[in-house]
Amino acid sequence: MARTLSNLQKIVIKIGSSCITSPSGRLDRPQMARLAREISELKKRGHEIIIVSSGAIAAGVESLDLKKRPGEIPRLQAAAAVGQGLLMHMYSTLFSQQGIRVGQILLTQEDTTRRQQYINARNTISTLLKFGVIPIINENDSVAVEEIKFGDNDTLAALVSSLANADLLIILSDIEGLCSTDPYLCDHPEIISEVEEISPEIEEIAGGAGSGRSRGGMVTKIQAARIATFSSIGVIIADGRKEGILQEILAGKEVGTYFKPRKEKVASLKRWIAFGRQCKGKIIIDAGAVKAIREDGRSLLPVGILQVEGEFESGDNVDLIDGEGKLVARGVTNFSHQEVRRIAGLRSEEIIRKYGRDYGSEVVHRDLMVVF
Repeated sequence: MARTLSNLQKIVIKIGSSCITSPSGRLDRPQMARLAREISELKKRGHEIIIVSSGAIAAGVESLDLKKRPGEIPRLQAAAAVGQGLLMHMYSTLFSQQGIRVGQILLTQEDTTRRQQYINARNTISTLLKFGVIPIINENDSVAVEEIKFGDNDTLAALVSSLANADLLIILSDIEGLCSTDPYLCDHPEIISEVEEISPEIEEIAGGAGSGRSRGGMVTKIQAARIATFSSIGVIIADGRKEGILQEILAGKEVGTYFKPRKEKVASLKRWIAFGRQCKGKIIIDAGAVKAIREDGRSLLPVGILQVEGEFESGDNVDLIDGEGKLVARGVTNFSHQEVRRIAGLRSEEIIRKYGRDYGSEVVHRDLMVVF
């Protein structure tokens, strides 16, 4: 049975390290050339293509003649600094042979957590597409430090898909899709063709990390699919080393695993709040507040707050958690953690009487809240 993939104007293709490197860890040039040809065919058919590519560190490891991928951050950054230019030169050469121009964008997580940088990144991608250029995006490994690293390009690809308002995210890896059993322990694993909803059972099936040549295993791909599908973007995980894989996907063939997108559209600002910003703390809320937020579409008031965890300031992102520890919503707080602790559990009239009218408003306003 064929899949129905319609109106796919803008497509993000994430290319994992395992797709473009050999078992020895060096760049696989014939494989890169094949992918460049397949992507060029999609571009010539009228699709807008954005590439998120891994492989910079692997290219640097090869260029520096290192025996294996280093573990220390400075050495990883050095390998990335050398490899990024080599990787981009290779892409530029291969796409130029197809008559297509490419442009490089390097991002860190700060570029998605800060609203202005988020908008700037979105505008740069949009302008490159208008010029007919394929943006090639990677994490800026040469300057990123541990606390601001994405951790894997699967997450980066999902965030790029969201900020670019893409129609489809294709994650190419060295596996055929989400398997019902561990593909490294079973010769013929069963591929799950379609995922309606990312449930705890699906997360459990995802298991641990993947091959040694890439940081992202199936767990990170599921996390990326959660971000993208929440933003109403379909996701397909497929084998990037299979010839003609992109054409098969766009033809609607049941290859890989397809994660169906959320039907309701989410505004750009709320997508940014949901996944583009780091959360600085947690606010534990009672059952009445959960109902008011989920069912009645209300803001979070102080009276519904049970407990505050972490340290945050006004304007930071916080998670709203129910009594069982489950995530209810995420939003921008109007108060610091000290102020929220001071007014937690109090009704508006009590707050006004004790602290004045400045403390009487919503802790998290509905307009700056995303409900899960």
